[in-house]
Amino acid sequence: MREFRWAAAALFLAAFRCAPVSGAAADTPEQRFQSALTHYNAGQYATAQHELESLDRDLPHSFDIEELLGLVYSAEGQDDKAEPRFQEAVRLKPDSGPARNNLATDLARLGKTSEAEAQFKKVVELEPDSYDANHNLGEFYVGKEEIPAAIPYLERAQKAEGATYDNGYDLALAYEKTGRLSDAENQIRSLLKQKDAAELHDLLAQVEEQSGNYVAAANEYQAAAHMDPSESNIFDWGGELLLHQTSGPAIQVFTAGIGRYPNSARMALGLGLALYLQGSYDDAVKALIKATDLSPSDPRAYYFLSKAYDQSPNQADEVIQRFHRFAELRPNDAQAVLDYAMSLWKGKRSDTDAAYLDQVELLLRKSITLDPSSSEAHLQLGNLYSQRKKYSEAVPEYREALKLSPDVPDAHFRLGQAYVHLGQVDLAQKEFQIHQKLYEEHLAEVDKQRAEIKQFVYSAKARPAGQ
Repeated sequence: MREFRWAAAALFLAAFRCAPVSGAAADTPEQRFQSALTHYNAGQYATAQHELESLDRDLPHSFDIEELLGLVYSAEGQDDKAEPRFQEAVRLKPDSGPARNNLATDLARLGKTSEAEAQFKKVVELEPDSYDANHNLGEFYVGKEEIPAAIPYLERAQKAEGATYDNGYDLALAYEKTGRLSDAENQIRSLLKQKDAAELHDLLAQVEEQSGNYVAAANEYQAAAHMDPSESNIFDWGGELLLHQTSGPAIQVFTAGIGRYPNSARMALGLGLALYLQGSYDDAVKALIKATDLSPSDPRAYYFLSKAYDQSPNQADEVIQRFHRFAELRPNDAQAVLDYAMSLWKGKRSDTDAAYLDQVELLLRKSITLDPSSSEAHLQLGNLYSQRKKYSEAVPEYREALKLSPDVPDAHFRLGQAYVHLGQVDLAQKEFQIHQKLYEEHLAEVDKQRAEIKQFVYSAKARPAGQ
């Protein structure tokens, strides 16, 4: 996920009218002020503060002194002490854009957003063609997450003399975030003529993706990754291929990514998911086990591991260990407990010792206690009872599962089977008919899988690199 690079609005140092220091001691007000300014520029804020406070007592209500003292306090993180100084500077020179900008920035830091907005707007009124004035107001609106309000000022800043690449990039990003895809593309292509940067290709890829141009999006992500093979850029490229289930190329990209970034959990997860889509279930399980080890508390890795494990129980002991760990990390998480129960059950189906089934039952009951609304937990508990030939106990669990999720085909089929064993043939036939009707929902499962992949890719992009 691309981020705005705007920091807090910069504080401006006004053009102080001061005489240079001569070889003599700093005795005159001008020399004393110049000494304080020198110390401020050198980052020696405590010394500058002492000099300016002394000078302020001798020469109160001086614009230059008030402004620089405000800047010193601000540099020291004392925004509350800076505010009255900036307020006084604005009172003394109400038409000074830099003075109002400093006051606006300080007010914004203090959380006084309404007052800050008024000051930033006043700066634009005073300097309508100024790059800094327009950019800072745009930045202020971005800080408030009011991106549409920011765009007109970023546009003006981009047209102003002294416009920067950063402003142009942020404008393109603002267009993209507000759905103005054509404007975003035009802005990006204009910037590419100035600077062929990986981040521009990455942002253009996002625009192409949203426009439905998937091949173009993949090409742009590829260009970004080749220019700058960062973890994020490689993942973005692989993620785009994953979104459209081109598993072979995605496997190649994620494999190369893990070679460069072996500790990237999302890269390992992406590889596991690509292998799963290809049908390489054993390898998918291995990759997803690695993803859980790299990020033990990330539920996404366990979710896809459970999917792959359904198809490949060959590494049961390794998988069970990971789900056990996850359940211990999140003992009050109903899904974590359910996943542990299912991993244990799937891994030991051939075990003739019934003790493990008792453990599975306890875990399923715990999951239901934690979340009584879990249709899946009720369904699996019903399945467990059926396996143990406790059909009269299985039926209520199936019914509860269907009460919570009426359109699950497997629940109707399993309930029908339980009715058969109980001799309730009419009820069984009714459930089998519903199951047959819902069987076409298999197509919906394909759509669900695509949605799950999309959710993973977008959520992974939103996380810091390596996670």
